[in-house]
Amino acid sequence: MPLRVFRTLADVPADFGPSALTIGNFDGVHAGHRELLRRVVELGKAHAWKPSVLTFDPHPTRVVAPARAPHLLTSIDHRLELMGEAGIKQVLVLPFTMDLAKLTPEEFVSQILVHALKVRVVVVGDNFRFGSRQAGDMTKLRALGDVHGFTVEGAGEVSRRARIVSSTEVRKLLGAGNITMANRLLEKPFALEGAVVAGHGIGRSKTVPTLNLATSAEVLPAVGVYVTRTQDLDSGARLWESITNIGYRPTFQGSELTIETFLLSPFEGEDPKRIRIEFLLRVREERKFDSPEELKAQIMRDVGVAQKYFRRTRTIY
Repeated sequence: MPLRVFRTLADVPADFGPSALTIGNFDGVHAGHRELLRRVVELGKAHAWKPSVLTFDPHPTRVVAPARAPHLLTSIDHRLELMGEAGIKQVLVLPFTMDLAKLTPEEFVSQILVHALKVRVVVVGDNFRFGSRQAGDMTKLRALGDVHGFTVEGAGEVSRRARIVSSTEVRKLLGAGNITMANRLLEKPFALEGAVVAGHGIGRSKTVPTLNLATSAEVLPAVGVYVTRTQDLDSGARLWESITNIGYRPTFQGSELTIETFLLSPFEGEDPKRIRIEFLLRVREERKFDSPEELKAQIMRDVGVAQKYFRRTRTIY
């Protein structure tokens, strides 16, 4: 069954429940989020409840405290895609407004969780807060569950390589160029997606042809060269090993940030119009070369690093 997505409370059908539910923003859908999703799916299968998610768009902080709002790792559509891949069957993307922010914990539970979503179990992190001024906590949620006939499961912190998993930590790692550790926390490669746009033509004429990505992503990995995998979003079957440079093209006195991807193998058919780039390994920092020829030679060395990486990972998997 394809993922069912509802964008307002009024859209929620009568057959939404009975549901096993987790609640949150799920930015990045990282390892901690995935533990919650896995548990919801397990409970759904065990009790014939529908594994479900309640999430919010825009991010609540953008409404109640915009100056503190984080840059997001993933768009709402990408989050929904990842939830579906994790086994979730239905999601309510609730528009976050000041009216919603003013609901008391009791109103939030009775109006949304019980009446609309017909919950049987709620699975959330131990630090979960809800309701006006975040007055509700796990103790309050369990007490309301006793009143309304649902149970509550709490989940502790998740760590990877002695790092507590959080969206904030993933942002820090990406900003430092530590793509390997960021991917461990995400349990998947960090990805950017968007339209392929025309570049300046310099690379094609003087170095190597590249695909230039225009993305609305709010978080980018640190400037540098990365081993990547590139997918044609309009034809999911087309997938290429690649290298990607995020930077300012200093060899050509560039001043605008660009995301340029060189495919390691040729492709047939039309040029892709929309692509997703998965970042796998950081190769080096971006630097200025004395000539286009020196840059092209370095790109070929980067290609060698990428080819070695893919040969090794193909052997492992």
